[in-house]
Amino acid sequence: MPYAQTTVGRLYYEETGSGHPVIFCHEFAADHRTWEPQVRQLGRRYRCVTYNALGYAPSDIPDDPDAYRWERQRDNIGALMDHLGVEKAHLVGLSMGAYSALQFALAHPGRVTAVAFSSGGSGSVPAGQTPNPADMIAAADALQARGWVGGGDYMSVGPSRVQLQNKDPRGWAMFREYLHEHSVIGSSLTLRNFQAIRPSLYGFSEALRRLPTPVLLMVGDEDDAVIEVNIFLKRTIPRSGLWMSPRTGHAMNLEEPAMYNQMLLEFFGDVERGGWGVRDPRSQPRSA
Repeated sequence: MPYAQTTVGRLYYEETGSGHPVIFCHEFAADHRTWEPQVRQLGRRYRCVTYNALGYAPSDIPDDPDAYRWERQRDNIGALMDHLGVEKAHLVGLSMGAYSALQFALAHPGRVTAVAFSSGGSGSVPAGQTPNPADMIAAADALQARGWVGGGDYMSVGPSRVQLQNKDPRGWAMFREYLHEHSVIGSSLTLRNFQAIRPSLYGFSEALRRLPTPVLLMVGDEDDAVIEVNIFLKRTIPRSGLWMSPRTGHAMNLEEPAMYNQMLLEFFGDVERGGWGVRDPRSQPRSA
C-alpha cells in the first residue's frame, strides 16, 4: 500500500491519471473511496490523488489528540504533496476537507493553483459569537460508548444526508457501509480535536481578503448549516465564485456527480486559461 509520511503518522493515498495534480480531501463521514465519481472522470485529464486523513484506516490512527488538530490536517496536505513531488496542485475539499484545503491555501498560496471548497464552513460563527462545541463532544461520547450502529448511525440520516438517501438509495447504502467501517477511535478523536475546536472562518476575514488563489465555493441549497458562511466567503475572497446546487444536501459530490464534475472541469479550465480573475469592482453593491 502507498503511504506518505507526515510528522504525526502515515497517510494512505491512491493515484489515477496524469496531468496537473488534483488532490481530493474528504469530509468527516467519508473517506478516499467516496471520491470515485470524480476520479473516474477527472482522472482522464488530471493526476488525481485521493487520501485518507489520519484516523481513517488504512492511514495511521494515532493515540495523541494533537495529531488531529486542524493545523496538523492542513500541514498533512503539504506533506502528501512533498512525498509525491508535487509543487503545485488544485485542491478539492468537502466539509472537513474543504476547511483543510482552504487553510492550506492561506498558509501556502504559492502551492495551490485553485481550491474547490465544497459544503465547507460547518461550525463557523460570525465575529462576536462564541462557538459551541458541545454537540461535537456529545457525538464523540456517543460514538465511543455505542459504536457506529448505536451511537453514530444518525450521521447517515441527518437533515443534510437524507437528500442522498432519497435520490440514490444504492449510493447512500454504500456511503453508510463505508461510514460503519471507520475507526471509532479515529473518528472520536477527529470530532473532539478537529471538528469541535477548529477556529471559525469568520476569524480569518483579513487573510481571506488577501488570498490570491481562485476559489469555487460549492454548496447545496438544503445544507443549511453552511449557506451563510459561504455567502460570507463569496463577499470576502477576491477571486471566488459561488455555485449553489438546488435540492442538494451535504454530500453534493455523491448526490449530483454529473453537475459537480462539470463545475470542477469548467472551474479548473477557466483557472488554467487565466480567466478566473478578481471580482470586477463595478459589480459590488456599493458601486450602484
